[in-house]
Amino acid sequence: MGEKESGLSAKQPLKGFRVLSAEQYGAGPYGTMFLAQMGAEVIKIEPPKGGDTARHVGPHWLREQESLYFQSFNLNKRSLTLDLRSEKGIAILHQLVRESHVMANNLRGDVPAKIGLDYAALKAVNPAIVCAHVSAYGRDNARAKWPGYDYLMQAEAGFCALTGDPDGPPVRFGLSMVDFMSGTQMAVGLLAALLDAQRSGEGCDVDVDLLSAAVHQTSYPALWYMNENDITGRAPNGAHPSATPSQMFKATDGWLFVMAQIPKFWPILCDKIGHPELIADPRFDTPAKRLDNRPALSEMLNAIFAEHSMAHWQTLLEGHVPVAPVYQLDQALDSPWLETIGMRQTISHPDRDEMDVLSSPIKLNGERLPNRAGPLLGQDSDAILGDLGYDDDAIAALRADGIV
Repeated sequence: MGEKESGLSAKQPLKGFRVLSAEQYGAGPYGTMFLAQMGAEVIKIEPPKGGDTARHVGPHWLREQESLYFQSFNLNKRSLTLDLRSEKGIAILHQLVRESHVMANNLRGDVPAKIGLDYAALKAVNPAIVCAHVSAYGRDNARAKWPGYDYLMQAEAGFCALTGDPDGPPVRFGLSMVDFMSGTQMAVGLLAALLDAQRSGEGCDVDVDLLSAAVHQTSYPALWYMNENDITGRAPNGAHPSATPSQMFKATDGWLFVMAQIPKFWPILCDKIGHPELIADPRFDTPAKRLDNRPALSEMLNAIFAEHSMAHWQTLLEGHVPVAPVYQLDQALDSPWLETIGMRQTISHPDRDEMDVLSSPIKLNGERLPNRAGPLLGQDSDAILGDLGYDDDAIAALRADGIV
């Protein structure tokens, strides 16, 4: 399952930078995890009672109130419990902000200004602080107070209407992709602002909202509609809206995704599957004709692929025509190829000596970024407060008052 954690031995381009994050659930934590993996000290600020909501998402647990789900988004971080709605909590926050570079959050749009997590509130404490915000609908409009989640954005941005079989109902992605897109975009924005703050000494607010991130991902279908009034619809078997054949085909024992995405792959595909006569067939001899006659072409190719197994076609096509097996999740994660490329890693957690996690998709100097387990709730509170000058009695008093 990969090697044990290596003690953060890879290159760490963000070492020395401190990121505070009042984060919960998916979008914000996913984005800041990349920063933590690249060496930033990411201090996850959590409510003293219960912590991040993600800690309580089942069905799999490492200990009571410690979920495996939480580990997906919080590797390499530290945890500080702090009541940000109390005066003492805000005073501690300001002490941390003075020595930090980023204040991130993914709270509801109207909350950061209320509790003082935006640049207007923090610039007097640290003029170079970068305040990064991920919210459902933004902080500067009539929806700022609206709660919102990934699936709502998939619905409103058109994703669901673009996904699934033409004769079936709208379908959401199997994963919360808008959360992950938004968290990644927040990380890009805050890194750019951090670079500027290092040069200018002046920080700023960086905002990403889930709906805007989702709409931006509609990309070329959006431009097709906005400029040509062309509304992209759904095609059978997950087909590409314009390139064909670029879709799923069913073999005797499962599905394959075959993508003759650009013209050069069409004759190669025909040769490899043993039907070179299709290359010059007048119905299919140009990309435009293949698109116009996609139903007839699909019917012919469906019949051909139904003659043999997935492995048969994979062996014939791989490396010549873009092709991939359509795996179930267990098949995808147990694929030997993930071992080859190092996308699975085994690390240790206080409740599980060997916990399997996904490696970072980012490599530096050919090495994937290292991982360590996400923190227990408040695991680092005493150490962080001690660094700020609080002694054991003062920390105990803060804990007794529910501040930490």
